[in-house]
Amino acid sequence: MWRRAGPDEPTLATSARLWCSLLLGAFIASMPVEGCPKSCHCVEKSGLTMVQCMSRNLVRIPPDLPRDTVVLLLSSNHITNIPHQAFKELYRLQELDLSHNDIESVDVGAFQGVSDSLRLLDLSHNHIRSVPKEAFARLRAKISLSNNPWHCECTLQEVLRELRLDPETVNEVHCHTAVQEEYAGKPVIQVLDSGINFCNFHHKTTDVAMFVTMFGWFAMVIAYVIYYVRHNQEDARRHLEYLKSLPGGSPISKDLDTISTVL
Repeated sequence: MWRRAGPDEPTLATSARLWCSLLLGAFIASMPVEGCPKSCHCVEKSGLTMVQCMSRNLVRIPPDLPRDTVVLLLSSNHITNIPHQAFKELYRLQELDLSHNDIESVDVGAFQGVSDSLRLLDLSHNHIRSVPKEAFARLRAKISLSNNPWHCECTLQEVLRELRLDPETVNEVHCHTAVQEEYAGKPVIQVLDSGINFCNFHHKTTDVAMFVTMFGWFAMVIAYVIYYVRHNQEDARRHLEYLKSLPGGSPISKDLDTISTVL
């Protein structure tokens, strides 16, 4: 149903511990990194540049990141959105940590430019309810999406089908809400593995909505036809009554009486 990362691959937690150790070691003999954002700390070791911007009260992703950044740590800030091509200049970026932010939306093409190089992506502990289908297009990274208030519906199902979810956190991706209330609060993997197809619910809902709309238009047309016929009948009767009240010969009066009886 969706791609899961292999058990022998490094997890997001393992990678974070590895780079934290690298950061501590790099403090001793770190070289200044040209172009490092003022709100971040950049270190270079063995040709690898790590940018640490954790807990800096950032509300957006810094636009002036070093182009040779390999690891970018942006956790524990107040970022609310990942815009289109947010990392397009970071061609060497392999690991990206955006956990524990206030992210609510991920734009289409947010990871354009790093889809081939990125290996680990952490979006856990945010406020993401849904994402467009193209948000993670061609992304090969292992992803953590746990602890977000996901709304389980067709689009989310289609997105997950193309992703490599982190096996350590896959059971923490829950349906906060769902198109069917009975699935709210359950792990997404559990619901989908049981054979539930949210896209079927979507099609059924769409069919019902179309039926209700068509029925409404049909009822309006019938009501208009009935009104039109009755209105014309009343006009015809009034017109005949007027003609009958006019002085005229009996043959005309008899013809009017016949027409009146027909109406």
